Amino acid sequence: MRIPLMGEVERVASGQPVGVRAMGQTRPARTFWWDRERPVEADILRAVIFDADSALADIERDGHRLAFNAAFAEHGVDVSWSVEEYGRLLRIPDGPRRIAAGLRARGFGTSADALADRIYRTKTAVFGDCVLDGDIAPRTGLIDLVMSLFVAGIWVGVVSTRRRAWVEALVRQLVGDGLVETIVTVDDLPDIDFRPECDAELYRLALWELGITPRDALAIEGSRRGLCAALAAELPAVVVTTGYTADQQFNGAAEVRTGYDGADPLLAAGCQQAHRRWRIAQQRSQAA
Repeated sequence: MRIPLMGEVERVASGQPVGVRAMGQTRPARTFWWDRERPVEADILRAVIFDADSALADIERDGHRLAFNAAFAEHGVDVSWSVEEYGRLLRIPDGPRRIAAGLRARGFGTSADALADRIYRTKTAVFGDCVLDGDIAPRTGLIDLVMSLFVAGIWVGVVSTRRRAWVEALVRQLVGDGLVETIVTVDDLPDIDFRPECDAELYRLALWELGITPRDALAIEGSRRGLCAALAAELPAVVVTTGYTADQQFNGAAEVRTGYDGADPLLAAGCQQAHRRWRIAQQRSQAA
């Protein structure tokens, strides 16, 4: 096990996380220590980790869809995907293939693939500009949850399968500066092929950077893929669905909600309760 530096000892004594990076800094070399002895207070919720790709904003509906439509217009293609049509096309995971399928459905024939590649490049640039320009809004109730976690002394982390520059800009826009302890993106794990079954490594690195074990954290997800990643990292997860993910199956989730707000808004106390219920259920299942 690595012997902590004096500064790290002081941070641990004061309750601050070890291994946290500021935005844009390169992370140090790391070793895993999951098998070391757990502290007595291990079941206390210390961190909530958000999936930036679905839990911070409705990225697909209010970000990618609009960027696709802007790219169509820039290329002179008379296509504008409605919320419903884009939801159907999301069954095609690859962006260029999604465009090509939509074009072929409108009679573009053999020219669809080449045109789709050009439109997708434009779409990527447009979407990046949307993030940098602050055109994407946080999900309703997100800020209240983040502020309640801050007041309760519960750290906030963010993970994403997208690039760091994009994620940092999104977090800064939606949450602000100074509230997120660590951000882990695909850039932090360059040797990982990000298939769905590999997404859990993002959570494992976030836990390592915070200096905690999976028992100390809760994930906030918006999709089945994200839930599967959290569970693979042994994290309980609250799923806050979007209009595009509400009909997915969320077996194993600590809780499934349709939003952060409503008659019973999700705040720090609700996260603590969901974390505790999931841990109790796991203990009973293991004892059975």
